[in-house]
Amino acid sequence: MILTQELQVILFKPQGSIDLEGGKVLSEQMARVLPQAHQLWVIDLAEVNFMDSSGLVPLVKGLKAARQSGCRLVLCNVQAPVRLILELTQLDSVFEIFNTYEEIFTIDKDHSLVLAD
Repeated sequence: MILTQELQVILFKPQGSIDLEGGKVLSEQMARVLPQAHQLWVIDLAEVNFMDSSGLVPLVKGLKAARQSGCRLVLCNVQAPVRLILELTQLDSVFEIFNTYEEIFTIDKDHSLVLAD
């Protein structure tokens, strides 16, 4: 018997600032997703140029919700100002952060294949 499971990717692409208002929007978007085990939640921050401490709340809540549901949440395309906030709060060691969206599907932090075609 061969058992295969396709990876379901949920992509979030916030824009502008993740502050109190932008964080609420992101939280609402994540709340609309029904988490299922083995989903991959990707937060693509390519178009986010600012994040303050209130913007960290939806990221941390999203990570917690994903983990509780057996999902994996990763960040990609993190711009310098946002990366600085993650580093200052030491959340850069909590989140999986990839340079590009494509990198998520090629190698993980241990340099092993994430997906095989």
